[in-house]
Amino acid sequence: MTERSVSIFYPCYNDWGTMGSMVLFTIQTAERLGLDYDLTIVDDGSGAQTHEILEAIVKRFPEVKVVWHEKNRGYGGALRSGFAAATRDWVFYTDGDAQYDVRELEILLERAGPDVDLVQGYKIQRHDPLHRIIIGRIYHWTVKLAFGLSVRDTDCDFRLIRRKVFENVRLTSDTGVICVEMMKKINRGGYRIVEVPVHHYQRAHGKSQFFNFPRLVRVAVSLMRLWMKEVLFYKDVNTQDTEREDSES
Repeated sequence: MTERSVSIFYPCYNDWGTMGSMVLFTIQTAERLGLDYDLTIVDDGSGAQTHEILEAIVKRFPEVKVVWHEKNRGYGGALRSGFAAATRDWVFYTDGDAQYDVRELEILLERAGPDVDLVQGYKIQRHDPLHRIIIGRIYHWTVKLAFGLSVRDTDCDFRLIRRKVFENVRLTSDTGVICVEMMKKINRGGYRIVEVPVHHYQRAHGKSQFFNFPRLVRVAVSLMRLWMKEVLFYKDVNTQDTEREDSES
């Protein structure tokens, strides 16, 4: 393992039942691996119970930083705050609901060599209710075909990304479609991706914020707007410059 400088962050929305164990496992793993790391929790407008837990975590582990959103900014807003807070060579994040085992960060680090820009996890087996699995597969194939994505599991939020990627990849989405936006821009930028299998577990606390009808409608609208911007009407900057030079001559 040659890459040991990692900023770690977790988006948190009312994840009071899981955040304590995630932080503990993260610190244990980072110290066992000898990482140069920082650890940030992005609280996206959670309730009082989550605030109490996070304050207790910071008191117990003063090395943990919390970025507080007074109002809920959406999943994309939470991720953008986490990326902005990163200071190390690599950035690792996963969701605050503990459906992934943060100790498997070690698996990603093993593949984070000098010729890699993104280590992308993919679920070995999805452990969710049947309706979520079905909707998830429809979503996966929709974005894969519409956006021309080659990764196995765009929806797997277990990622280790070289921080320099974000010098050119600028994210704007506030919703969950930020993952599609991110993967589309990373693919388009020619960044080097490796994929590794990771375990996925049943949700032990709380419920998904994604799988309800109003939110699905909003996601569909957001996806359509993103597709129009990044696929249908997208024009490469280099192409625009060339066309401008031709018109001036």
